[in-house]
Amino acid sequence: MSVEQPPLRANQEFDDFYAANVRALTSQLLAYTGNKAEAEDLVAEAFCRALARWRQVREYQNPVAWVRRVAWNLATSQLRRRGVIQRFLNRQRETHETAPDGDRVDLMRALAGITPNHRKAVILRYMAGLTVTEIAEQEGAAEATVRSWLFRGKAALAARLTIQDEREQR
Repeated sequence: MSVEQPPLRANQEFDDFYAANVRALTSQLLAYTGNKAEAEDLVAEAFCRALARWRQVREYQNPVAWVRRVAWNLATSQLRRRGVIQRFLNRQRETHETAPDGDRVDLMRALAGITPNHRKAVILRYMAGLTVTEIAEQEGAAEATVRSWLFRGKAALAARLTIQDEREQR
C-alpha cells in the first residue's frame, strides 16, 4: 500500500514555509511552556500535522496561524494532562504523621505489656468510648467480666506507667 506523495513543488513550498516560521513558533511556545525541548517537540508535531494536510492548509488565508493554533492546543492539552497527573500523585503521596510525644509512647508501651483482654477492654472503653454493656456484647462476655477486665487493666497500666516513670526519673 503506497501513500500518495505531494508533488515536489508542494514539498519545497512546505520546506520554505517551515524554515520561515519554525523559530518564531518555537520561541512563542517556549515562552508558554517554559521548556525548550517541550516547545520544540510541540512545534514539530504541529508542523507534522500541517505536512499531512498541506494541500488543504496551504490554501488557508494564514497557514502559520493554523500551525500556531495546533501547537498551542497541543501545549494546553499537555499542561492539563500534567496537572491531572500531579493532582493524582499528590493524593498518592505518603503523609508523615508527627512523631508521638513521650506520653503516648509510654502509654502504647504500657498497653502492649498487659493481657489482651485487659488491653482490649481499656481501649474500647477509654479510647473508643464504648459502654460496659457494648463491650460485653461485642466480646460475648458478661458485664461483670468486662468490669473485671477494666479494673485489672487499669491497675496493670497504672503499675506499668509508674514503673516507667520511676525509670525515667533515675
